[in-house]
Amino acid sequence: MSITQAMATSFKQEIMVGTHNLTPSSGHTIKCALFTSSASLDASTTAYSSSNESSGTNYTAGGNTLTSVTPTTSGTTAFGDFADTSWTTATLTARGALIYNSSQSNKAIAVLDFGGDFSVTAGTFTITFPVADASNAIIRIA
Repeated sequence: MSITQAMATSFKQEIMVGTHNLTPSSGHTIKCALFTSSASLDASTTAYSSSNESSGTNYTAGGNTLTSVTPTTSGTTAFGDFADTSWTTATLTARGALIYNSSQSNKAIAVLDFGGDFSVTAGTFTITFPVADASNAIIRIA
């Protein structure tokens, strides 16, 4: 199994038909779920599934709701960013994550590859999103 960082191909098509609205006031709920190295996630992932999702203390299946989604533009690039997300007092191991729209049949947005297993024991597991700009934001359309 493998996890490969990518924007979901289905997301690219779905934004063209108005399936996703990432603005805070849209009513859509964007979530981030953690996965083990047994998961198969890549650009062809179309929706969240709990198969091979991380589990452990203070981690709930489906993951965390992401906040501070603020789509904007710079030059010819549109991008969106999220506030960092954390699981506190957690005990778990994760190899990657899936960002998905739980308001739209759990449709996939992006796959995150951590580059290896990361574990925490009774601590805080945090995903730190990159700088929100045209070169680094986690979601960029150029």
